[in-house]
Amino acid sequence: MKVLPFTIPVPEGQTIIVQEEIENHFYPHLHRHAEIQITWIKRGEGTLLAGNSMHPFKQGEIYVLGANLPHLFRSSPEYFDERSRMTVQELTIFFDPAGKLSALFDLAEMQAVKAFFEKWQVGFKIPMEVIGTFREQIDMVQHTRGVYRMSVFLRMLNLMMGIENLQPLSAASRTQPLTDPEGMRIASVLNYIMHNYSSALTLEDVALQAHLTPNAFCRYFKKHTRVTFVAFVNKVRVNQACKLLINGELNNIADVAYSCGFSSVNNFNLTFKKIMGKTPRDYVNDYTRRVK
Repeated sequence: MKVLPFTIPVPEGQTIIVQEEIENHFYPHLHRHAEIQITWIKRGEGTLLAGNSMHPFKQGEIYVLGANLPHLFRSSPEYFDERSRMTVQELTIFFDPAGKLSALFDLAEMQAVKAFFEKWQVGFKIPMEVIGTFREQIDMVQHTRGVYRMSVFLRMLNLMMGIENLQPLSAASRTQPLTDPEGMRIASVLNYIMHNYSSALTLEDVALQAHLTPNAFCRYFKKHTRVTFVAFVNKVRVNQACKLLINGELNNIADVAYSCGFSSVNNFNLTFKKIMGKTPRDYVNDYTRRVK
């Protein structure tokens, strides 16, 4: 298990770090770092865990993650199949307003930018209606150097501040600081759930991952995620069910329900409607109408 926090390698002579990676799956451990992160998912899909919330992600989307926000881009299960030849690709910009860039962000002209990222430490997703603009901006940051890279980077931040109706990725107004031991413990628990949601997860089994009694674990989990253990597991399962329903990989709703760890179709339908606001069948029908 990787320990929190995570250290981003800083290339010599750079304060704006650009990394493009092509792997079999995304980095599989919950982690956090001092740098703000802007990630363009060029290829791949799965579930994003950001702070205490989860979101399905897919190719083409862009996410902004605040400094020290615990997060994990968890690839869909098929990427972990040993026989799979699937790959993921991401392009990420890292920058730390409190590090080498602190002198820049302390300037009077930069106070609005600084305040914006402090407000959105919980992260946000770039809306689809402006995503083309930001793909171009990220691409330009990647392929420029020196003072021109800095000017393009600042222009991108300025455009970001002008986006209307942003939605936070995490429900918490501020992420709760984690000590390294706490980070290791909650990371172990969340990774265990993300790996085993399709099977019969019991409270006792998961509590063992945190070396706690079931009652103590329930209190601990709610404190760090602000949701109950059952609610979190159900959200993970429903997120996966949404992808399976849209992709049409299974024959019927019952197959989707059981493959995602639900014990009955009735329980799946009730839980799905509670989380998504509609039944699985209505969800598929609505998606089909949108893409026609």
